[in-house]
Amino acid sequence: MNSKQKATLEAIFAKPVPGNLPWREIESLLSALGAEISEGSGSRVRIGLRGVRAVFHRPHPSPTTDRGAVVSMRRFLIAAGVTPS
Repeated sequence: MNSKQKATLEAIFAKPVPGNLPWREIESLLSALGAEISEGSGSRVRIGLRGVRAVFHRPHPSPTTDRGAVVSMRRFLIAAGVTPS
């Protein structure tokens, strides 16, 4: 994991929850963690990581992820055993 991906992981776990994380940076982090990412219908993205599966919606038209989605991503990462160290 590179420094930008580590910063993204820390931002996902930051309080207060950020509302301006670019989705492409979250996808880059997930790829670095070894997640399986596949396209669903429409803007859906299926993600599997360490036996945990989830479906997220890729934000559009804005490329930034809203606070609710960041909280959901945090829960997903915790369930997969990923936290910042």
